[in-house]
Amino acid sequence: MGSSGTSDPSNSIRGRLAIALGDPAGIGAEVVLKALAGPLPEGLEPVLVGCRRWLEAHHAHLRRHSDAPLRDPAELEIVDLPLDRAVTPGHSGPAAGAASFAWLEAAAGLVQAGRCRALVTAPIAKASWHAAGHHYPGQTERLAELSGAREAAMLFTARAPRGAWRLNTLLATTHIPLAAVPGQLNAALVRGKLELLLAFCRRFNPEPRLVVAALNPHAGEAGGLGVEERDWLEGCLEAWRADHPGVRVEGPRPPDSCWLDAAAAWRGQGSGPDGYLALYHDQGLIPVKLLAFDAAVNTTLGLPFLRTSPDHGTGFDIAGRGIARSQSMTAAIETAWELSRA
Repeated sequence: MGSSGTSDPSNSIRGRLAIALGDPAGIGAEVVLKALAGPLPEGLEPVLVGCRRWLEAHHAHLRRHSDAPLRDPAELEIVDLPLDRAVTPGHSGPAAGAASFAWLEAAAGLVQAGRCRALVTAPIAKASWHAAGHHYPGQTERLAELSGAREAAMLFTARAPRGAWRLNTLLATTHIPLAAVPGQLNAALVRGKLELLLAFCRRFNPEPRLVVAALNPHAGEAGGLGVEERDWLEGCLEAWRADHPGVRVEGPRPPDSCWLDAAAAWRGQGSGPDGYLALYHDQGLIPVKLLAFDAAVNTTLGLPFLRTSPDHGTGFDIAGRGIARSQSMTAAIETAWELSRA
């Protein structure tokens, strides 16, 4: 049954998934309603966090523009945090940023209080957050602050369409300019990210194979194309291997060939590595999105609770038109359910 407008869901939701609806000017509500209209894992009951009146109006708008199945908000429990002013699809700003920020915090609070088992987040717009006075690089960093986590890491996971192999790619650095990457990378950071990646991959294989991408072309070519590999990364990986004798760690591998095994495994041609460590955002996200754009899920590691999200953005250019694809949101919901039961 739907919520009566209360800001707190019923006591019966323990074990459900909290879903923050993201930027109200984007495609978050559309992909959530489409995902929830399809078959769901047995026992999964979502709790949406957003504005009920806006969601009902957006549902009616989408029905006029698309024949795709949509879950009726009247069937869903909603933690109702009303919008202060109307938001037009495709046109975000401070009001949308303030709303998506508040919805994220409320949804995270449900999980932290034990009322929900995991958190799923629809995309937000960082510029709108900043316009509303919330100066965070993204949702991951705010969730780390809310939960008191020392560090949080972005891992993208996708189950291959054939077989049981998973593409798992963890980012060593996230939402920072490319020019800032070399200065942020160091041996301690890489070791910490490898520990997070190892723990995640052991959910599926007790003796995983991990691959670490180099920073520079040709892995630096012995210092000719960059010195980071020679000066500290190779030694860092050697030391980590010595501390983890049962784990196969390869690298630093030249970035232009690092994901070739993954591409073959995605096509069902053998089994690829269990996990990749990419040193910066686009290094990891380009191969992930090329192989698994509609299937990959952003999973935050290092938090005291599980959080997933689709691997795409707000889609302002198509918001409100009813044409957004919901496969990645479906994967995010199913992954949150699956991994929170492990």
